[in-house]
Amino acid sequence: MPPTSKTDFYELLGVSRKAGAKEIRAAFRKLARKYHPDLNPGDKAAEEKFKQIQEAYDVLSDTKKRQMYDQHGFYSESFPGGAGPGAGEGPGGVQFDFGGFDFGGAGGAGGGASFRDLFSQFFRGGAGAERAEAGREAGGDLEYQLEIDFSEAVRGVVKKLSIVRLDGCEICHGTGALGTPQTCTGCGGTGVIQQAAGKMRFNVPCTRCGGTGRLHTACRTCGGEGRVRRTETIDVRIPAGVASGSRVRVPGKGNAGTMGAPPGDLYLRVVVKEHAVFERQGNDLYVKVPVTVAEATLGAKIEVPTIDGRALVRIPPGTNSGQRLRLREKGVASARSGARGDQYVEVQVVVPQPTDERVRNLMKELESIAPEDPRKELFGKAGV
Repeated sequence: MPPTSKTDFYELLGVSRKAGAKEIRAAFRKLARKYHPDLNPGDKAAEEKFKQIQEAYDVLSDTKKRQMYDQHGFYSESFPGGAGPGAGEGPGGVQFDFGGFDFGGAGGAGGGASFRDLFSQFFRGGAGAERAEAGREAGGDLEYQLEIDFSEAVRGVVKKLSIVRLDGCEICHGTGALGTPQTCTGCGGTGVIQQAAGKMRFNVPCTRCGGTGRLHTACRTCGGEGRVRRTETIDVRIPAGVASGSRVRVPGKGNAGTMGAPPGDLYLRVVVKEHAVFERQGNDLYVKVPVTVAEATLGAKIEVPTIDGRALVRIPPGTNSGQRLRLREKGVASARSGARGDQYVEVQVVVPQPTDERVRNLMKELESIAPEDPRKELFGKAGV
């Protein structure tokens, strides 16, 4: 049996030769909706085009058929086999006479593709059901960016968010079809038709109904896809302790699936605004607190800000600028475990401006009382 079409199957579906199964399936579905006989009644050109794209998809969607097509430039049901003449019985009790089949001169076990490879492409039980199931495709996930304040990230918040997603068509209830399905006249409702190669006969999916055995009137609202683009406003709960860059999952709020398949999920990439005082690292917080020379020298008890309010901190005598004091469990609660981090208070000694004569005199007196050189060991460590 010669090849049924000289048209390049890849060009026919509008995909590259490196296209994956998902891309090929999507291209076929788009063209099938455009040229389906039910949507183009009486249009012979559209019907012929539909047969061509169905033939292209039948070959390119099957790994072994596609391999033969890529290797030889065409695919034929009478492709040279690798077994010698004989007789046998195929699935469903169909009889085959291998003696009258033209193998193109390729006999014996080494003549080419084996009968097992050839038959496995055609005889697969429940082809109609498989094709109907293949039409059901789960909805894709969506991802949005959400900006929140520092306090909202620490305590958690419920935000309103408007998203654009593919939702189930309300007219056809997501099926893509209207009315009662009719029995396909091409296959009599079986979903398969018989084709012959020499004296061999085998069943292949019906090209008119796509292997389902039923003809549907496509919904004009959604174009037969079962989904429409819609803007939706939803309430999203952001858990306490979420960090900038985290992803929050909202189940079932992605795009709707086709033909009743489950929807995808919505993922929110959280961006937390910076705070004027607190700096977050993991679940720990860092804050810089100014102290006077007297407080740093003599020691003191001062108040510092925390996310829970004010807290009392003891400054030890002789505290240097840059020294950090730790407040246990005053950080951010973990979004996973709820355990709180710590807060670190960095002391910054504020030197008084020498604008007052009394201040200058006190500083000179202090220098004469404690004439230590704070840089005494610096040059020795530097080796200069």
